[in-house]
Amino acid sequence: MTIRKTLMGAVAGAALLAGAQAAMAAGHGQITVGYFLEWPMPFQYAKAEGMYDEAMGVTVNWVSFDTGTAMSAAMASGDVQLSVSQGVPPFVVATSAGQDLQILDVAVSYSDNDNCVVREALEIDKDSAAELAGKKVAVPLGTAAHYGFLKQMTHFGVDIASMEVVDMAPPDGAAAIAQGAVDMACGWGGSLRRMKEHGNVLLTGAEKEDLGILVFDVTSGPAGWVAENSDVVAKFLKVTADANAMWADEANHAMMLPVIAKDAGMDEEATAATMATFVFPTVEDQLGAKWLGGGAQDFMKGVADVFVAAGSIDKALDSYAENVNTGPLSAANGM
Repeated sequence: MTIRKTLMGAVAGAALLAGAQAAMAAGHGQITVGYFLEWPMPFQYAKAEGMYDEAMGVTVNWVSFDTGTAMSAAMASGDVQLSVSQGVPPFVVATSAGQDLQILDVAVSYSDNDNCVVREALEIDKDSAAELAGKKVAVPLGTAAHYGFLKQMTHFGVDIASMEVVDMAPPDGAAAIAQGAVDMACGWGGSLRRMKEHGNVLLTGAEKEDLGILVFDVTSGPAGWVAENSDVVAKFLKVTADANAMWADEANHAMMLPVIAKDAGMDEEATAATMATFVFPTVEDQLGAKWLGGGAQDFMKGVADVFVAAGSIDKALDSYAENVNTGPLSAANGM
C-alpha cells in the first residue's frame, strides 16, 4: 500500500507554504472563505442572503472545495482566509506537518453522513468484513472518511496493507463504485448517497460512535490571520451561530430550505434528508468540555496517533491545544 507517500507529499507542500501568507484580502475590504458543495448547512442561507457581508463590513468571496486537504493548501497559500466545515482529520494532517491553523468553532457533527460503502455484488457486511482483505478501496486521504476507514478496518481486523487504497475525492469514489472499478468507497454528503445506491455500509453512525469514531467538522483559519483579524472572525462566527439558531426553529425551515438547497447545488428533498443527519451545536455547547473545552483537543490527538500508526503521517504533535482558539467564538457569544 502506498498511501503514506501520497498523503505526505500533499501535506508537505501545504506546510512549506505556511508562514508565507499572502497579503490579507481583508485589508482590501474582502476575504475569501472555503466551503463544500452538496454539504448543506444553515450558514448557506446567511451566505446567499448577504448576511456575512453586512455584519462584517467586508465582501466575502466564497470558493468551493472537494476535500479538506485542499482547504488546508488554500489557507497555506493565503488564497483562503477561513474554511467552513473542514474535517478534523485533514486539519490534523496539516497541523501535524507544521501548518499553523486554528479551530474556531464546531461547524457540524454528522456520524451518519460520513462512511464507507461496500459494493453490493460482494455481499459483505459487518459479519463478513474480513473478506475485504485484498480488495480495492477509494478513500479521500487525510480526511474524516480516511480516519473512519482506518478505524473500521482496525475494528474488523482487516490488514490495510493487504488492500489497494486509491486516493479519490468522494465524487470520484462514487463514480468508481458505480462502475465497479473499486470494491469499497468512502465519502460524505451527496457522494455518500450515490455510493449507497450501489452498496451498503458496514457500521451505522451510532455503531461508529461506540468505537470512538466521532465525525465533526470545524471552521478553521491560519493562526496569524486570525490573530490580526479577531474582530472580523468573531462577527463571522456570530452570523454562523445565528443561522444555526434560525434552523433550530422548524418554523424557519420552509423559508431557509430552498435557499440552502440552491446554494448547495442540491434538490430540496436531498437537502432535507442530509440536514436531518446533521447536528449543529450551540455556541454554549461548543465552548463546553465535550467540544472545544477539551474534547476536540483530545480527539485530534487520537486521530493523529491513528494516522501515525497507519504510516500516513510522520509524527503527531504532543498536544493540539494550541490549535484551538476559542477567543473569537467567546466574543461572538457576547455580541
